[in-house]
Amino acid sequence: MQSEIRFFLIMNFINTIFAKLMQFLPKWFVRQFAKPYVAGLKTDEVLKVVENLNDKGFSATIDILGEFVNNQEEAISVKNQYAKLVKAIREKNLDSTISVKLTHLGLDLDFNYCKDLMIELTKEAKKCNVGITIDMENSPYTDSIYKIYKNTVKTFYKVGAVMQAYLYRSFDDLKDLNNSNLIIRICKGIYNEDSSIAIKDKKGINKNFKLLVQSVLSGDGYACIATHDIDLINEIEKWICEKNIPKDRFEFQVLYGVPMIKTLNSLKSRGYKITVYVPFGNSWYDYSIRRLKENPKIISYVIKNIFKK
Repeated sequence: MQSEIRFFLIMNFINTIFAKLMQFLPKWFVRQFAKPYVAGLKTDEVLKVVENLNDKGFSATIDILGEFVNNQEEAISVKNQYAKLVKAIREKNLDSTISVKLTHLGLDLDFNYCKDLMIELTKEAKKCNVGITIDMENSPYTDSIYKIYKNTVKTFYKVGAVMQAYLYRSFDDLKDLNNSNLIIRICKGIYNEDSSIAIKDKKGINKNFKLLVQSVLSGDGYACIATHDIDLINEIEKWICEKNIPKDRFEFQVLYGVPMIKTLNSLKSRGYKITVYVPFGNSWYDYSIRRLKENPKIISYVIKNIFKK
């Protein structure tokens, strides 16, 4: 028993060190470790992944990896890529929405230009009846993101937003946004925000996460419960059962590649909707480095597979 614990601690230490060093290694090498988290580089690759997820009973939301653009032409190109993706989802009759970062549509260049592009994309999505979630980014963009969300949801009711539980402001934001058309993804938050605006301890974040979910489900909105914290999922599910919340009022969401298939299958077997956030595209590197730092265990999984081959 002691030898097993010692081995686990050693592997955990190695994985953590390896994850920190990964950003200094060649991209061709990092690519091997990124594959579990990124559904390919091209549209046809991600569509095959989503089709496979659908066959297993999971829904999906597709994200074209990338943040920030250098000019308006690049922003238009991203918008057009998403428009083509929306049409492909409809043509293949996939159970999938899309997720969009507004800095990828030029939010940091020009607010109004980004808003107009997002409204154009929303109209395309409405024609195809494909939902959109506007991803949240770091705190300097929060107000602008919610302003654009309020504009686009008037165009298409299947537009959703994201709320980060570690921000103190989130409960007030929820009160401002809450209505019968609200579709809100609640996550813990991944950006390194200052302690003056963000909760830093896990218990505090989890407490606020539960408060936000409960507030949405006690109102009229639809909650997308986005976490890999199994204890938190269990606590929320217990509350949902106690309050007899209908299953069409919420779903659970996870990132593609996170190793928690037993939990997902268990939730699915109880009739809950599970949506997998599926990223793809050429900007896979930064995303993958972040994922590997968050979950270093994937490194040992990949190494085992390499030696098996």
